[in-house]
Amino acid sequence: MAQPVRIVLIEDHAILREGLRALIELEPDLRVVGEATCAADGLAAVKAVEPALVITDLALPGMSGLRAIEELRAVSPNLRVLVLTAHCTDEYIRAALNAGADGYVLKDASRSELMQAIRAAINGQKYFAEPVSARLVSGYLQRNDSTAGVFPRITEREREVLTRIALGESNKRVALALRLSIKTVEKHRANLMRKLELHNTAAVTLFAVRHGLLPNAAGPQPVIDDRLAVRVPP
Repeated sequence: MAQPVRIVLIEDHAILREGLRALIELEPDLRVVGEATCAADGLAAVKAVEPALVITDLALPGMSGLRAIEELRAVSPNLRVLVLTAHCTDEYIRAALNAGADGYVLKDASRSELMQAIRAAINGQKYFAEPVSARLVSGYLQRNDSTAGVFPRITEREREVLTRIALGESNKRVALALRLSIKTVEKHRANLMRKLELHNTAAVTLFAVRHGLLPNAAGPQPVIDDRLAVRVPP
């Protein structure tokens, strides 16, 4: 029988940390193997117990959660890091993603969403809560016109659909967000992929990264494959 996935929690509020542990350990394949109230202790715990996943707040005493993510990446490059925070501003979201977070969930999330985010991170996928995904889409679509020249063949609506696809949203989620029918979304998706000669979701994601529609677009280009997906709640 497979061993449970090992998780470390970094959260300075005891009641929240205890609640997280209780929720996570209702799942037989997950186990909390370490807890910390600050980033420094969290780093020490990761070195000691070598978890697969860290769940961390951003507002921590001493070293910030953002710096902690960078340090965690340095200590354990294969470690997955899920942010669980009350902050939903563009600055915090971009900073967390640039630091290397694999997901971003808000503290008002349901248990089912938290589990969805945890499992996505463990499986090597990205996960953004719906409000976070919406802010990312809005922010990157509202960039200045410096990138407009690379989209001469697609409409503004197709461009918005492209960005949401690259963020991993399903046709159903895109339809709900844009107040369109699923068939209309499917049509926009087919049109933009045909116009840009993109043949799958991985190609759409890579295109969006290269043209500045996703976080970290200015940095080294990542290797994108079909496993890359940013999940939002159904």
